[in-house]
Amino acid sequence: MKMNAQLSASATAARAHQEMFAYWASLRRGAALPARADLNPLGIKRMLPTVSLIDVVNEPRDYRLRLAGTGLYGVYGREITGKRLSDVYNTAAADYWRKELDKVVDGRRPGVGVHSMAWRGAPHMSILWLRLPLATNGKDVDMILGYDAVMGSQSSEHGFSGIRAA
Repeated sequence: MKMNAQLSASATAARAHQEMFAYWASLRRGAALPARADLNPLGIKRMLPTVSLIDVVNEPRDYRLRLAGTGLYGVYGREITGKRLSDVYNTAAADYWRKELDKVVDGRRPGVGVHSMAWRGAPHMSILWLRLPLATNGKDVDMILGYDAVMGSQSSEHGFSGIRAA
């Protein structure tokens, strides 16, 4: 039974990722990347609780969470809006995110992966993440649109999948 619930949650997360990617791709203008100004929250309303906008800070490069959806508060146990990676994560997790976000910025391509929340003392939880590049000028990535599907939960014994919808 538990395995079926996990597979169902994984399938739901994968569909949400496909939906978010399709929305982002629909905003592209040929080879040009979409800009922050192209985003319309109504187009992704159902996914907003775990959406984030990440500023790319240059010289030296770093990342700041400009916006973090309300569903991420429960994942991180606190407000993360306005924080840099080193303010949110331990060193190993911050390094992981820096490396993954650098790939999105340098490659001008989406990134996807799974990240365990063990660093936060929650090894039973992980996030299936998607990071999508945004560029004001269509070319140079200056912001990243993030979407996280939460897998597992603090209250998994109650059957809650950890995936929240608006």
